[in-house]
Amino acid sequence: MNQCETCGNEYDKTMKITIGGESHTFDSFECAIQALAPKCAQCNCRILGHGTEAGGEYYCCAHCATRAGHDEIVDRAQ
Repeated sequence: MNQCETCGNEYDKTMKITIGGESHTFDSFECAIQALAPKCAQCNCRILGHGTEAGGEYYCCAHCATRAGHDEIVDRAQ
């Protein structure tokens, strides 16, 4: 049995996720998200989709990027 690195649960069906050569063990996607998904620099929510990046920061949407002063990012093309 392996142990989830987020919650500590010992489980026989854990998953391993490798990012940048570093391997992580989790018992659920929820724990993997809590440990690995980036947070929006404006609203602090976990970014589960594509999100956006500006000025070296990650944002969940164009609205949050705009609130942080990055007016060049828009949700829709004109």
